[in-house]
Amino acid sequence: MDQKEQELCIRDAMNSIHVSLDDQQVGQLQKYYEMTVEKNQVMNLTAITEFHDFVIRHFLDSLLFSDRILEKFTRKDLSVIDVGTGAGFPGIPLKIAYPALKVTLLDSLNKRLLFLNDVISAIGLENTSTVHYRAEDGARDRLLREKYDLAVSRAVANMSTLAEYCIPYVKPGGLFVAYKSDSSEEELKKSEKVIEMLGGKVEEVLTGTISGTDINRNIILIRKVRNTSNRYPRKAGIPSREPLS
Repeated sequence: MDQKEQELCIRDAMNSIHVSLDDQQVGQLQKYYEMTVEKNQVMNLTAITEFHDFVIRHFLDSLLFSDRILEKFTRKDLSVIDVGTGAGFPGIPLKIAYPALKVTLLDSLNKRLLFLNDVISAIGLENTSTVHYRAEDGARDRLLREKYDLAVSRAVANMSTLAEYCIPYVKPGGLFVAYKSDSSEEELKKSEKVIEMLGGKVEEVLTGTISGTDINRNIILIRKVRNTSNRYPRKAGIPSREPLS
């Protein structure tokens, strides 16, 4: 696929979810793809390397319902933390599509963050930083705890565990957005008491199919309604081994 075909592929995908990008933003996504695939030869970042699939399963998936999520806020310069960012999803696509966002990418593996720092520099992303922490430990840092308007995560974890990882980062009044599969209804129902215990309340579940695939998504929006107790999150490793119930 040549450069022009790549540009068309990106634009078609973004138009399908009502995200409008200029030439610079399309170029940033192309460069991000190139850097990820190149680095993937020496470090495990993604199993998806073919361009079209990458656009659909990473870029489009990261931005699914992004317009509706950001409409929940009156400001554009939101502070966003991507918890367990991995190869930078959804944080970097969100930053590219909505440049006013102030984005923090948090991950427990430093070599992934070194790669993301290279991406941030190469494609010229301002107000974008990386933080090396396990999710539980970062949420204990006073510089990060309850400092963000929006926490997002595509990390694979039980909803109760994911809520304990992420809700502590969100300011009261902000949102935690969890990217889950379409089989998460029962999981969400079981975690509602835990979400309330952590200071959150389920506000909306956005359901959709990723264009051109049979992959269904539940994007769960949790409003932070009060401060999270200092008891949470528990020590590193406990939320995944012993999810709250």
